[in-house]
Amino acid sequence: MLYLDTSLLVAALTNEAETGPMQTWLGQQPLEDLAISDWVATEFSSALSIKLRTGQIGPNDRAEVLAKFTRLVADSLTVVPVSRLQFRIAARFVDQHTLSLRAGDALHLAVCADHGATLCTLDRRLNDAGSVLGIKTILL
Repeated sequence: MLYLDTSLLVAALTNEAETGPMQTWLGQQPLEDLAISDWVATEFSSALSIKLRTGQIGPNDRAEVLAKFTRLVADSLTVVPVSRLQFRIAARFVDQHTLSLRAGDALHLAVCADHGATLCTLDRRLNDAGSVLGIKTILL
């Protein structure tokens, strides 16, 4: 299972420097291998709201990108739920202060650890923390 973190999906679906490479990479992956958690959906909406507030996108752009994300999830991605155990694992991860993990990133890693998934991300700090914690990662 390839677990897609939010940074990868935001890059793939909005106009960023990594958009082309992320779209190409996603298109090369077997659909049955791609997964996200419900937390990714929350963070994705948050990222679009930040882009709207900062003037990077307009209201119509936000609605269009959110619709694309919703279609992508429905048509191509497995959505794994986030459990209470994964929240506890995430808390143990953030307790390791030298990793400098934010709570949301720790939750992504906990979901991956629990499912034996490989985390796919654009975030170097998240990638490095995953490696320290013994979680398979791919830095794109």
